[in-house]
Amino acid sequence: MDLFFEQFPVVFKALNIGFLQTLKLFFVTLVGALPLGLLISFGSRSKVKIISAVFKVFIWIIRGTPLMIQLLIIYYFPGLVFNNPIWGGNEEGRFTASAVAFIINYACYFSEIYRGGIQSIPAGQDEAGLVLGMTRSQIFFKVKLLQMIKRIVPPISNEVLTLVKDTSLARIIALQEIIWAGQSFMKGSQGISGVIWPLFFTGVYYLICNGLLTLLFGKLEKKLEFFR
Repeated sequence: MDLFFEQFPVVFKALNIGFLQTLKLFFVTLVGALPLGLLISFGSRSKVKIISAVFKVFIWIIRGTPLMIQLLIIYYFPGLVFNNPIWGGNEEGRFTASAVAFIINYACYFSEIYRGGIQSIPAGQDEAGLVLGMTRSQIFFKVKLLQMIKRIVPPISNEVLTLVKDTSLARIIALQEIIWAGQSFMKGSQGISGVIWPLFFTGVYYLICNGLLTLLFGKLEKKLEFFR
């Protein structure tokens, strides 16, 4: 027990640093993937068949392959094939590569949620808007958008909670997020080795983070109740 109390400050500090990296990747992914997903959904619904086909195939590939493989391809492919390691070998480069992979991956999932939300709005609203002289963009942003948001909040919240946990996959390219920090004490870090409890303790961080997000999305859903 005495050893635990000696190790705890060191472990706690390392896990906090790793969790900050996890949160950074989480927020960067959300900021990039939410708007990109909307653009991809527009592309997949394009009336130009070639454009819609390209976007649909892209979505199918991204959703049909593991995010871990996508991380490895994005990080290592330029160096192995073109002999041009564009990301570099430092922590900043690994973070940038991780962010790119996560944004692309989650944008494709969000795009399908957006598509389902848009298609769930009755077509009569488009017709009524056109009769009133509104453009299609005005109909979307002024009439359909908030209704769509109300309908997509539950599936979006599920993806966001999954994203928090998926950030741990970035350790595959040695990004020093919280799981990486917890594992390091098993292999030997800061004078501590062969200790597994820091890895288990990382679960507390995920539980707290996802708990706060669940409360946040719950409040958001209540504020959108007037669309019922």
